[in-house]
Amino acid sequence: MILYPAIDLKDGQCVRLLRGDMAKATVFGSDPAAQARAFVDAGCAWLHIVDLNGAFAGRPVNEAAVEAILGAVAVPVQLGGGIRDRAAIEAWLEKGVARVILGTVALRDPELVRAAARAHPGRVAVGIDARGGRVAVEGWAETSETLAVDLARRFEDAGVAAIVYTDIDRDGAMQGPNVVATAALARAVAIPVIASGGIASLDDLRALKASGAPLDGAISGRALYEGAIDLAQAVRVLAA
Repeated sequence: MILYPAIDLKDGQCVRLLRGDMAKATVFGSDPAAQARAFVDAGCAWLHIVDLNGAFAGRPVNEAAVEAILGAVAVPVQLGGGIRDRAAIEAWLEKGVARVILGTVALRDPELVRAAARAHPGRVAVGIDARGGRVAVEGWAETSETLAVDLARRFEDAGVAAIVYTDIDRDGAMQGPNVVATAALARAVAIPVIASGGIASLDDLRALKASGAPLDGAISGRALYEGAIDLAQAVRVLAA
């Protein structure tokens, strides 16, 4: 399993939200590129970046911060937030993003996801953010009637590289991941699944591994910033 340190961007700063609420943002740094270098120096092999403003605006907003990160590190970067048309997908991939994460459009315009995945093998992921098991979109501001597992199954034959599954009720709360739901989703589809939301300790990472589900990796944010998880040790735990 791969550990993906998260850098969530709001107004150019590194922040963490509590359960997706933009009004409940904790600022952890004003230099995203420096934070990216620190994560890489600690041993991470990937970075997970989210343009939070973009997720709500429906278009890229924190371009300067993302570009600074791309210029500062050599590890691959996956990026989500506000990427909702072919032009934005193409632009980010051309700028050096290794993998774009498509969330809202996965529900609204699944054919765009399929077309992008065909055009860019291995470089398009689907972001499925769930509240109570149902898919939330538009920066988590709107919850649909679609079940997370049903949306995931729609992309089984699309060639997407991964599914990033976030349990919104756990995100930023430091209460542990939803291991049961995450493992169930990973078992329900052949697409690699990345766990996100609530990971607060090395034991949480061990629990995800021990689930026996074919998980590709896990995303951690607040726990790394607050020192609850040592990144270098976490990398070793997931690689073991």
